[in-house]
Amino acid sequence: MALIAGVNVPDNRRLEVALTAIHGVGPKVSKQLINRIGLDHNPRVRELNEEDLARIRSAIDRSGVLIEGDLRRETQMNIRRLVDIQAYRGLRHRRGLPVRGQRTRTNSRTKRGRRATVAGKKRTAKH
Repeated sequence: MALIAGVNVPDNRRLEVALTAIHGVGPKVSKQLINRIGLDHNPRVRELNEEDLARIRSAIDRSGVLIEGDLRRETQMNIRRLVDIQAYRGLRHRRGLPVRGQRTRTNSRTKRGRRATVAGKKRTAKH
């Protein structure tokens, strides 16, 4: 596996797809990086030599795009700011509920976790 920006990039994938394993690099940025360094044929990562990998690493450094740790840190700081100023969105983050206005009466299982069964009242038989 090739190490780019502190991430083990999968060897068996094409470079354009493999670069998206880096947090903050999507398909568009990946294509731009490949075009900037001049690799036309979009090779698999295992086909690259050390010189090509070095060019990719330097292109990522020069691109000015926030990636990996810096991007994660900025995202966490933004959430922390919302919590600190007691904004509604910060409250939703703190409670682990959907932030962007989705309904929670049904759905939102991803954020709320598995269903917990709540015991109901016993029904008495009608005579």
